[in-house]
Amino acid sequence: MAFEGLKENAEIIQDQAQAFIESNVAYYKLWGFKVAMKSVTMILKFILVSFCFCLVLLFFSIAGAIAIGKAIDSYALGFLIVGGVYLLVMGLIFLFKNKIVEGPILEKFSEIFFND
Repeated sequence: MAFEGLKENAEIIQDQAQAFIESNVAYYKLWGFKVAMKSVTMILKFILVSFCFCLVLLFFSIAGAIAIGKAIDSYALGFLIVGGVYLLVMGLIFLFKNKIVEGPILEKFSEIFFND
């Protein structure tokens, strides 16, 4: 009789352990889905804002190059000056890319992954 009770308790413990494992798996699937969706939406928003910014920058660059070209009577030099400014900005970004890009991105993804 004691063995029967022990056998029933062992089966109950096994069932509860199985339910615990299944609930943990379900929780981590939901957590992974949440983190993935936050990451994807953040990336898509960044791409959309970047695309709009690039269009605005393109039109301002063309307008600025034409204005500079008209002022110095050489459209080619106007476009070269604007290109040189962008080359200078690109060099500065390359020098300080760790502080400008990697830090904020690492901070944002750490916030998504570890604070939820």
